[in-house]
Amino acid sequence: METGGTRRRYRFGEFVVSPSQRVLVRGGQALPLIPRYLDLLLLLIERRHEAVHRRDIFDRVWSDVVVSDGALSQAVRTLRRALGDGSREPSYIRTVSRHGYQFVYPELIEEADEGPIDRPSSRKVPAPEQADAFEAAIALLCDAGADPADRRDAAESLHALGTAEALRRLDARAGHEEARALLRDARWDVPGAGPVPLLGQPGGGRAVRVLVGLRLRDAAVLVRSRWAAASAGGALAGGLAGFLGGMFLAAAPGGPGSWRVLAPLTVVGVAIGGIGAAGVGAGLAVAEAVARSSRSLGLVSLGALGGGLTGALAHTIGRWALEGLFGHEMSFVGGGYEGLVIGAGAGLGYALATHPPRGGMATPRGGGRARAALVAGLVNTAAFVTLAHAGGHLGGASLDFMARSFQGSEVGLAPLARLLGEPELGPRTRTALAAYEGLLFGLGLTLGLTRRPRERRS
Repeated sequence: METGGTRRRYRFGEFVVSPSQRVLVRGGQALPLIPRYLDLLLLLIERRHEAVHRRDIFDRVWSDVVVSDGALSQAVRTLRRALGDGSREPSYIRTVSRHGYQFVYPELIEEADEGPIDRPSSRKVPAPEQADAFEAAIALLCDAGADPADRRDAAESLHALGTAEALRRLDARAGHEEARALLRDARWDVPGAGPVPLLGQPGGGRAVRVLVGLRLRDAAVLVRSRWAAASAGGALAGGLAGFLGGMFLAAAPGGPGSWRVLAPLTVVGVAIGGIGAAGVGAGLAVAEAVARSSRSLGLVSLGALGGGLTGALAHTIGRWALEGLFGHEMSFVGGGYEGLVIGAGAGLGYALATHPPRGGMATPRGGGRARAALVAGLVNTAAFVTLAHAGGHLGGASLDFMARSFQGSEVGLAPLARLLGEPELGPRTRTALAAYEGLLFGLGLTLGLTRRPRERRS
């Protein structure tokens, strides 16, 4: 915040907050806060004369990612702990029911944000007191019946005291597997927290399962909304691909010469794009919610898994239906192999296009979102083209094979092939179709996946 061209910092009680130095200080000692939590404190102080709505907080502090309401609650708990504040009788941060939060400390002083804040204190915490702090936090962390918010606070406190020492003391305790998982999840919210390995540690398998369960529960609502948006984006992209393809086909020399093909091709495109994006999008949404440390690997792996399962299921159902109804062999229709490659390509493109968020799902805005969609679309194009050259059956090629199986069909793609100098669907046309489908699918999927919810509940 600037007044008359001068940067301002804020002094209240024992604390000083410096926006330019990005630090919260108490008695000369800098208190560790992750950047987003410091941004939240500054926002509440700057707008202290009003209760700040949760929606405004998310738009300002988490503008580039989507997180659950629990992330905001956790941020406020962390700030209160740093300030020595309480939720029932707050001195600094008041909860405004069904609305948001307000900074309420009355005696706040603004001053020029220049020079050192205070002379750093050399006071050290006595070793016995620190040891007692370790033991109290570990006991609470291992208490399965304690309030989840209190256990989370205990995990963050242990990181602040020392991650390595906390892990050393934890291994001999009952319930250490779940406690280790909580420590692993909390390390994203504590600056300077050390690594918390799971695999290869005693009870590591159970700790991994607990950690996955924690993240899935926390992100369930976000995953559903991301999956739905990804499905819608893929459906719109598929519909656009079918509509434009129908226009070219109808206008091409030797084509059907009828615009009747527009509606069915658009509907087919919506179905193919929506189903494909539903499977791949589900895999990517789950990966982004669960795989923080290995985000790129998780996106590629779960994207491939989602695409492969969806492709295999769609192929099986479609083949049974078409062969049962019309008696034609439909083995040329794409399936699990194609879905696997498409999902892996979409995951790789999305990983390269979006920066790994710490504790949220990437949601770039404006030009950043357009660039992310373009990067993902180009990577997806490469995956589609590679698949086509490897003999995979994509949407346009499958449609052409199907059209040739039914006498009188008007959606054969030979007229488009002749525009590219081939009498029938050949390598050149397959490559062009694959690039066209891959680009639109990647664009639609990524734009849908990065769509930010417009409103949050009051």
